[in-house]
Amino acid sequence: MKIGLKLTLLLLPILFAAGCSEDVPPGEPVGFIQVKGSDTVVNAAQKVAEEFMKDYPHVFVAVTGGGSGVGIASLINKTCDVATCSREMKPKEIEMAEKRSVFPKEFTVAHDGVAVIVNKDNPIDKLTIEDLHRIFTGKATNWKEFGGKDLHIVTLSREVSSGTHMYFKEEVVRLGKKDNRDEFSPQTLLLTSSQAIVEEVAGNEAAIGYLGMGYVSDRTKALLVAKADQFYSPDVDNVIKKAYPLSRGLYFYTNGEPNGVTKLFIDFTLGPKGQQQFIETGFVPMGATVAQKD
Repeated sequence: MKIGLKLTLLLLPILFAAGCSEDVPPGEPVGFIQVKGSDTVVNAAQKVAEEFMKDYPHVFVAVTGGGSGVGIASLINKTCDVATCSREMKPKEIEMAEKRSVFPKEFTVAHDGVAVIVNKDNPIDKLTIEDLHRIFTGKATNWKEFGGKDLHIVTLSREVSSGTHMYFKEEVVRLGKKDNRDEFSPQTLLLTSSQAIVEEVAGNEAAIGYLGMGYVSDRTKALLVAKADQFYSPDVDNVIKKAYPLSRGLYFYTNGEPNGVTKLFIDFTLGPKGQQQFIETGFVPMGATVAQKD
């Protein structure tokens, strides 16, 4: 990080508080909230923050991505107020946090389906979890093995700090088996963001990648996925019903029970205005049902 930018970020809460101190009505919440973590969640969290600051104009919320691992590390190091994650914290991470007197409090803020995307010119429309396992471990290397074109498969993944990377590794690469030590194929390209995966798949007929359903667009094709013999698309209804086999939660973590402006932000996120932002960014809100959606 450049020195100037780093200095600006360090001074931002101080400058903000100073700028607000003169004309804040009595009893009005004032403060600064640092939110860090999941790139899957970052767009939704940013929209929640923007709406929150309309209701609480004297509280500034800074939202940055970098991956769920970055958010968890920041929570443990006490350099953020809210860690955003596309996976649950692991027991060893919680143990590490508690050794530093940080006691993670988990909030499920929305639901997501991890979509598997290919180029729109790829004739393949559906794959099983076992097919995906063979592709991403390098056991299958050509699309013709699945009835597609005679093209070498190019596998794309998020970086290891990504919660989506971790989720996909556990559920697809290791087939949900705790004793399975399979890894992504060494030929798998690690990309820095979900948008980078979209760009690569959109321009490469042989590519296949995965991302949160909020990043699905008409620039690529999301595959139907089956755990057994019933295929499902990564859409809202199938995630609500938990029929889509790669459905998961999205999480916020705080250090213990939140208080002050951080509690206001968490409550706002779980309230109607906050949940609406998850809907608008392509995710499934808490408490949604198929009947309510219809």
